[in-house]
Amino acid sequence: MTPTVYGMESLVGISLGSGTRLTLSDGPLQLGWKHSGMTADFIAEVIALPYSRSRKDYMQAHHDIGYLSNELIENAVKFRQPGEILIEAGIFDGTFLIRVKNTIDGVTSSRFQQLLHRLQSKDPGELLLEQIETNAISAASGSGLGLLTLLSDYDAKMAWAFEGNSDQHIILTTTAAVAMPPSSNL
Repeated sequence: MTPTVYGMESLVGISLGSGTRLTLSDGPLQLGWKHSGMTADFIAEVIALPYSRSRKDYMQAHHDIGYLSNELIENAVKFRQPGEILIEAGIFDGTFLIRVKNTIDGVTSSRFQQLLHRLQSKDPGELLLEQIETNAISAASGSGLGLLTLLSDYDAKMAWAFEGNSDQHIILTTTAAVAMPPSSNL
């Protein structure tokens, strides 16, 4: 079955084979939000290292990598079905790329695809302001603020691929890219 893709389809086919690969697995400790932050910090430490000759470039790269990684991993942990979360990341041609793959249920898939349809109809900055206003009025959950912030404030390029599997779950693969500070050291 061909996956349904939203966003920048060109990101879906990029190989991240020469980058960092991590797998988060369920176990006795249960995957939780704390694992998102720790994993994102680890990715930021490892991948921002080539920028360490310039404190400013390192801090910018570390922040952007950490924020993007945390948002994607946090969403994978929050909305997943039991099972592994595969994370691949690296710097390619001056761009940080991360791919997060996890399994979700049909209801989550449907809700998320509705949000992605909405994203295609408006500017992410406008949607971000609307969502902030909505959240101020109500106790909304699953609002997409993190995703909208990535698209609006970080100019992240993103793609989402939804693919059915044999046990009625959906495999969601999220790929994101953000430009890194120019550096002559890389």
